[in-house]
Amino acid sequence: MTSFQHNPTNTAVKEHIRNKLALLPDRPGCYLMKNSEGVIIYVGKAKILKNRVRSYFTGSHNAKTQKLVSEIADFEFITTDSNMEALILECNLIKQHHPRYNVLLKDDKTFPYIKITNEKHPKLEITRRVTKDKAKYFGPYPNAYAAQQTKKLLDRLYPLRKCGKLPDKVCLYYHLGQCIAPCEFPVEQSQYDDMITQITRFLNGGEDSVRQELERKMEQAAEGLEFEKAKEYRDQIVAIDTIMQKQKITLNDALDRDIFGYAVDKGWMSVQIMYMRKGKLIERHGTAFPYYGDEYDDFMSFITQYYSDNPALPRQILLPIPHESSSMKGEEIATWLQEWLKVKVVIPQRGQKSEIVALAVQNAQNVLDEKFKLIERDQERSVVAASNLGKALGIDNLRRIEAFDNSNIQGSNPVSAMVVFTDGKPDRKEYRKYKVKGVEGPDDYGTMREVIRRRYERVLKEGSQLPDLIVVDGGKGQISAAQEILQDELNLFIPVCGLVKDEKHRTAELMSGDPPQIVPLARDSQEFYLLQRIQDEVHRFAITFHRQQRAKSMVESKLDAIPGIGEKRRNQLLKHFGSLKKIKEAEVEDFKPLGIGEKLAATIVAALREDTGDH
Repeated sequence: MTSFQHNPTNTAVKEHIRNKLALLPDRPGCYLMKNSEGVIIYVGKAKILKNRVRSYFTGSHNAKTQKLVSEIADFEFITTDSNMEALILECNLIKQHHPRYNVLLKDDKTFPYIKITNEKHPKLEITRRVTKDKAKYFGPYPNAYAAQQTKKLLDRLYPLRKCGKLPDKVCLYYHLGQCIAPCEFPVEQSQYDDMITQITRFLNGGEDSVRQELERKMEQAAEGLEFEKAKEYRDQIVAIDTIMQKQKITLNDALDRDIFGYAVDKGWMSVQIMYMRKGKLIERHGTAFPYYGDEYDDFMSFITQYYSDNPALPRQILLPIPHESSSMKGEEIATWLQEWLKVKVVIPQRGQKSEIVALAVQNAQNVLDEKFKLIERDQERSVVAASNLGKALGIDNLRRIEAFDNSNIQGSNPVSAMVVFTDGKPDRKEYRKYKVKGVEGPDDYGTMREVIRRRYERVLKEGSQLPDLIVVDGGKGQISAAQEILQDELNLFIPVCGLVKDEKHRTAELMSGDPPQIVPLARDSQEFYLLQRIQDEVHRFAITFHRQQRAKSMVESKLDAIPGIGEKRRNQLLKHFGSLKKIKEAEVEDFKPLGIGEKLAATIVAALREDTGDH
């Protein structure tokens, strides 16, 4: 096992990383990505570790993988003898460490099972935990309600005991005919055996024979003029028909199967599991999550985790054909999974089984299509919200909004930030940060004038796109300050509006015009919600920038206070060591590459350690 530190801001560390990446082996194995706190955030596997791990630090990635990579500060790897061993190891490491990016990869549901307990007086239970207790387990049921309804039906059909602990006398269930009352009456083992056989047959897909038996009893009761009993049998038949609905898809061999399909789009994977029992499709379950590696490899990771958490196995598993880019081949996958689960695994190429797998794949694709259609609908709402906001402000075609917010603490490190929303959606590549240069103290109006001037002088000089609306954080004073620069100095007549906050610092009112007036907007309208999002986003962006500048200023001031350290040498030290903490931890000889003598180096280290109480 080996590891390295990843720090993209330090040239020396970058070189160290490149050297470490070059030492990765051309072997299969698992890698464990860590964040800056040493916490494992992602576990992956690879057929060739060197190629897979290096890919995280080169080339482009989708947004979700970029988010993962942005948090990687370190990694470890473990080699294995085969790709399949890596798959098993990956599953075990994920179960051990619960990395947060792998939690997204797997479905977090533990499905319910129906259980017949292994006791002298057995009972039916719903459980989400399968243990080796010699009980009979049936499932899993992706739909918990269906499991509850099935148990409820079986309780009416077969009067096993209901109590956790046998009472001293019969209870209500006995009087309802739903308990055989072993608490008060002797029960032969043969009675239990008969009921358990019938329940097992029912749960294994033999509901037809149970239904036929109920029909016979109903007719017999009706002929004997026992109409209440006949009605009870009829209700039980209706309950069976409701719960065990016939499906169009059946296979004549009457095997229990789990059929898997998957689809990927825009960095997301959807997995569909179709449950076939006694040759009939009885249930299906779908889940969607971000994925970060090879699509088929991550699909196989999902399957290994699924059967680790849901150990009740069918007789056969059907899988789709591996993608041509997969590091694993179909026959290899089927053989390995078959040996691991002790279940027949088939990757059908043609015929009815292939058609059922194709149906699972299509259902998985449908889940993603629906997901992205909902996103598109939200985007359409954003466009409509921007359009309605434009109408309220008298703007014919409101597409581009630029919003500003200032941030300082008692006038220190004043900064401003600008965010851009296009068609009601944030356009992050257009965001800008400003360090305020010409304002002394906490002067919000002066800051607004400076930033508006700098922003739109540059826009005019470069011929960049002008906004349709400018949003400032504040009321009449901030609006007037912005209008003063735009109209009087730059000859720009862009509408400016202000967002006024209430005592709880939430968006309360919209002001616009010259002079500024309150613009009535319904609090529950999409346009008001859009304004809240804009104000929250620009405030977040400004505060983040201000914290960065304040932290940097504190570092610079500590170094500037040391005799012999000027601006040039301060920047040299920060560039070489990367942080104040690293400078403080350095030894005197570590300063030699910078041309700093032992005396000054000792002064620097002593001053920093004294400042933090380290000796």
